[in-house]
Amino acid sequence: MMLMDIYLIMILTLILFVCVLISVAFFTLMERKVLGYIHIRKGPNKLGFVGFLQPFSDAIKLFTKEQSFPVKSNMLIFYFSPLFNMFMSLVLWVSIPFISSFLNFSLSILFILSVSSMSVYSIMMAGWSSNSNYAMLGSLRAVAQVISYEVSLILILLSFLFMIMSLDIFDLLVYQKFIWFFFLFSGLSGMLVISLFAETNRSPFDFAEGESELVSGFNVEYSSGGFAMLFLAEYASILFMSLISTIFILGGSLDFLMFVKIIMLSFIWVWVRGALPRYRYDKLMDMVWKSYLSISLFFLAFYLSLMILC
Repeated sequence: MMLMDIYLIMILTLILFVCVLISVAFFTLMERKVLGYIHIRKGPNKLGFVGFLQPFSDAIKLFTKEQSFPVKSNMLIFYFSPLFNMFMSLVLWVSIPFISSFLNFSLSILFILSVSSMSVYSIMMAGWSSNSNYAMLGSLRAVAQVISYEVSLILILLSFLFMIMSLDIFDLLVYQKFIWFFFLFSGLSGMLVISLFAETNRSPFDFAEGESELVSGFNVEYSSGGFAMLFLAEYASILFMSLISTIFILGGSLDFLMFVKIIMLSFIWVWVRGALPRYRYDKLMDMVWKSYLSISLFFLAFYLSLMILC
């Protein structure tokens, strides 16, 4: 690879990260607006035209606040956990085959699964290094949740992958040129989206951030820039999971329509938060281990047999 190609990849990656962060900023504005209308009230509407500048005001406010550190915390891990979490959320985006296709490769789905599984370590380290009971309980819940649903999530994804016989995310776009996988995998598509709700620790599966019993969960001791980075990482993950859902079940076609689908799925994330209460923790475990695991195994055997017969 020539030196100019490396420079071009670095510039494209930087532009992608900036675009993701700007998208996160306006996604938070959309969430606050939608939740406001769900609650029959107005969202942010003072700063700029209909609150257009509110995300940038929030960013300035968060990053200029005083950073507080718990006296008995493990300072180094406490400081770098949000950075690691933010880095993991941004690195996921480099495997997506955009028009420039700068880092797309044949094992991109395996790369996405590996990196997304790494983010739980930052939550675990953030909770442990805070030296707070609430933060520790939140991080333990996050680890238990990941162990529970990721087994069935990978089995669900394997059903899609057996049909295309590839680990390249670009092949998913090729095979959905004439029909979306949503119509071929309708049951699994619903299970996939629900599992991705748990992946992003969002309502109704936000057990790691349960305000009613854990104050704020694993991030209870964070303020200023540390909290902002955890916040940005969570919303970047939501946008990425919306993109993954679009590619897997809605035939992402690398055009303007794909971004409309991403916005629609992101809206569902917000809608579910405003409409549904938090699920009970033991009910999630029962659902994942007793229902989703057995159903995903059944569908995996079914689609594997179809692939062998065809």
